[in-house]
Amino acid sequence: MSATEASQHDVNGPEDTELKRVIGPRLLLLFIVGDILGTGVYALTGSVAGEVGGAAWAPFLAAFIVATITAFSYLELVTKYPQAAGAALYTHKAFGIHFVTFLVAFAVMSSGITSASTASNAFAGFINAGFALDLPAGGSGLMFIALGFMALVAAINFRGVGESVKANVVLTLVELSGLLLIIFIGMYAVTQGNADFSRVMVFESPSDKSTFLAITAATSLAFFAMVGFEDSVNMAEECEDPIRDFPKTMLTGLGITGVIYLLVSITAVALVPVGDLTNADLGPALNQVVAAGAPELPFDKIFPFIGMFAVANSALINMLMASRLLYGMARQDVLPRSLGKVHASRRTPWVAIIFTTLLSFGLIVYVVRASASEDGLSNITLLGGTTALLLLCVFTVVNIALLVLRKHPVDHDHFRAPTFLPVIGALSCAFLAGPWARADTAQYRIAGLMMAVGLVLWALTWLTNRGVRAKKTGFRDIDHLEE
Repeated sequence: MSATEASQHDVNGPEDTELKRVIGPRLLLLFIVGDILGTGVYALTGSVAGEVGGAAWAPFLAAFIVATITAFSYLELVTKYPQAAGAALYTHKAFGIHFVTFLVAFAVMSSGITSASTASNAFAGFINAGFALDLPAGGSGLMFIALGFMALVAAINFRGVGESVKANVVLTLVELSGLLLIIFIGMYAVTQGNADFSRVMVFESPSDKSTFLAITAATSLAFFAMVGFEDSVNMAEECEDPIRDFPKTMLTGLGITGVIYLLVSITAVALVPVGDLTNADLGPALNQVVAAGAPELPFDKIFPFIGMFAVANSALINMLMASRLLYGMARQDVLPRSLGKVHASRRTPWVAIIFTTLLSFGLIVYVVRASASEDGLSNITLLGGTTALLLLCVFTVVNIALLVLRKHPVDHDHFRAPTFLPVIGALSCAFLAGPWARADTAQYRIAGLMMAVGLVLWALTWLTNRGVRAKKTGFRDIDHLEE
C-alpha cells in the first residue's frame, strides 16, 4: 500500500471501498466547470443587465467573489469530512438537530426544482427562437412547451439515467462552446467596428434604487449563475485524493467560469443595447448577441440549439438530484415512506420523480401568473432568483457551521480557510438573501411555499412515526457518518 493510499484509508476508514475512486483532478475540474456553466448565464444575462444597465459585468463579478468566499468554507469542510452528503452533513455535525438538518436538505432539494423550472422556461425560449415560432414571452404557448419539456425530463428520469462524470465531459464541452462562441464573436465584432464598449460602464437602474442597491439586487440574481460548485462535494468519496485535489481544482473551476461570465456579459452589452437584451419578445439575450455580432454568419440559427442543450442538461441534473434527495429523506423516515418507493422493473424512485415533477409543474404555472402581476418580471427572473435565495440561505448556514466545527478537530491534515472568510461569507450570503436584494416579494412566496410543503410532509411523517418508530426517525446515515 502506498503512502497516499494509506493516508486515504486512515481518513475514510472502511467506507473507502464502497465507492470506486476514479475521479482525478482533470475530471473533477470538468465536473465543476460543467456544473456551474449552464442555465444561469444562458438565461439571466439580459435580466441582470436590466437591473444595472450596461455594467452587467459588475453583478457577475460580485457574485463570483461571494461564491468564492463560500467555496473556501466548502473546501475546509469537504477535506475535513470527505463524505458524500454535502450541506446536510456539515449542518448535522455542527448543530446535531435533525429538524435543522432536514430544513437545509429540503432547501437544497427545493433549489434543484426551482433551478430545473428555470431551465424549462429558458428551454422554451430557445425553442421559440430556434424554430421561429414567434410565441409571446410569458404567454401560455411557452408555458405549455416548458411543461412538456419537464414531462420529458421526468420520463428520462424514470427510465433511469446513469450519471457518469465522463459523460459530463461531453456535456461540458458543448455548453462551453456556446459561451466561447459569444466571446469570439465579440472579438470579431471589435475588428468590424460593431462593438460599443462605452455602454459597459453605464449604470442604469430601472427603479429609484441607488447604485449600491441596484448592484445588490442584480448580484443576488447573478448568483444563480455561480451555483453548482457546491454539488462537487458529493463526489468526494469517488475522488482519487479529495484532500489534495479539491482546493486547487474547485478554485480553478470557479476562476475559469468567473472569467467566462465576465467576458460574456461585457460582450453582450457591447453588441446589443440593454433595452433589447431585456426584451424577451426579441428572443433570448445571448441569441441577440450572436445575431448582432456576426449578422452575415448563420450562428444565430445554431446558437438556440446549443442553448437548448445547455439548459436541458441543467434541468435533468437538477431533477435527478431533487428526486434522489427526496427519496433519500423518505428512506430515512424524515419524509413519508411512500416517497421512497422504487419501481420494480426500472429501479428508479418513481414516486419521488412524480412528486418533484408535479412541484415543478406548479411552479411553472404559478410564475406565469406571478410574472404578469409582479411589475412585469419574467418567469426566469422569478425562478432563478428563488433558486439563488434558497441557496444563499443554505450557504449562510454552511459558513456558520464551519465556524462551529472549528471546535471539533480531526486526526488528519485538511485545508483550512482563513477565519475571516466564513464570517464574511455568512454575512454576505445573508445580506444577499435579504429583501433589499430582491426586486419583489414573489421570490419569498415561492421559496416559502416550497418550504411549507416540506414542513407539512415533515409533520405528517412525525405523526405517523410516533411511538416506537419515532425512535428511528432522523438522518440515520448521517448519524452513522458521525460515528
